[in-house]
Amino acid sequence: MNMASTPGDPFKQRAEALRARAEAALERCLPPPERVPSRLHEAMRYACLGGGKRVRALLVYAAGDATGAAPDDLDAAACAVELIHAYSLVHDDMPAMDDDDLRRGKPTCHRAYDEATALLVGDALQSLAFEVLAASPYAARNPQRAVSMIRVLAGASGSRGMAGGQAIDLDSVGRRLSLDALETMHRHKTGALIRASVRLGALAGVRVDEARIERLEQFATCIGLAFQIRDDVLDIEVSTETLGKRQGADAALNKPTYPALIGLDASKQRAQALCEQALAALDDFDADADLLRGLAAFIIARGN
Repeated sequence: MNMASTPGDPFKQRAEALRARAEAALERCLPPPERVPSRLHEAMRYACLGGGKRVRALLVYAAGDATGAAPDDLDAAACAVELIHAYSLVHDDMPAMDDDDLRRGKPTCHRAYDEATALLVGDALQSLAFEVLAASPYAARNPQRAVSMIRVLAGASGSRGMAGGQAIDLDSVGRRLSLDALETMHRHKTGALIRASVRLGALAGVRVDEARIERLEQFATCIGLAFQIRDDVLDIEVSTETLGKRQGADAALNKPTYPALIGLDASKQRAQALCEQALAALDDFDADADLLRGLAAFIIARGN
């Protein structure tokens, strides 16, 4: 992700600082590679560290900003969503799923290690995500709120969320879906964890009420779909080197995508409209939601 700090760009400066914060927090929570079983721990770190846009972690911090959460109270949630995301990528890349060889510009986990290790990496990262949430200092001080956060992440990860979306995706290969069916799939596969990221950040805040949560949920729903549409567009327009993964993979697998269904231009227009809807959901928020606003703009303009 190109979020290098530039003079006069507060969003990029803040986003880059928070991305580095999330990376450091992940470094601390992952087991060291010398600890037994060392190969598994090494592979877990390989799958998680040194790459990725950290959009989900940034959404945690941004939603926390909007509800008055302290950054120290958001680190565990930021790590948890990134660990779940990393586990999903490791499993999605395996031969039984998408059979990809490249992720974030380097060999996928099952290529760098082996399939059995990659399977265990995904399992271990998923378990670690919930351990990190449950064992955080924030959870010790706010046990009821922590239980709610764990429940949100579990729901987003399971059959009614990300895993269910992947099942729908696999079942849809070679089929032409309606727009409603395609968006249902992506509200599960991609959108569920994005919505969870926003909700986790909000739950750690002090300015939390149902109306505010509902508006943040609207924001997250719209931006989750916009994120997926942008992914589909990039899969067509951007090279493998820039993407860090195989360009044209969706078309090669005959997967349903927004451009295949409604065309490239209409897909871009749909993403822009969703971004505008996401921003409209934040109309009642003050400058504390500016990081969320910046992330919405970044998501539909990103180049990888």
